[in-house]
Amino acid sequence: MVEIAKSLRAVFAGLFVVVLLSEATDYALVWQGVFPPMENFNAFTVNMLIAATLYRALYAAAGGYVAAWYAPSRPLLHAAILAGIGFGLAALGAVVTWDLGRHWYPVALALTGPLCTVAGGALYRRPA
Repeated sequence: MVEIAKSLRAVFAGLFVVVLLSEATDYALVWQGVFPPMENFNAFTVNMLIAATLYRALYAAAGGYVAAWYAPSRPLLHAAILAGIGFGLAALGAVVTWDLGRHWYPVALALTGPLCTVAGGALYRRPA
């Protein structure tokens, strides 16, 4: 039971890192006037969405690393579980926002996020 609790902690810690960094960056870019308000999705340029895809990919890798780091055993499995959760959330986001246009953006998030999460988990090496 303790092992399961530690595994859940590892996956949720990784998810927390991804969500916190993504939301904080979005908020900071809106606050600085670099991005338009999030409610005005159609005002985002292609370059803005590419930038958002890139920083979210980096944050996904960081989340995978954190999940692997906190994992009690099998760190890459924990990163892969986080990647699956991230894919599910990104796919849900794609469905919900499909009518807003720019279909490539949520699809890019759903495809790059899980790959980067697993890559981040693979970067973690347990101390010997």
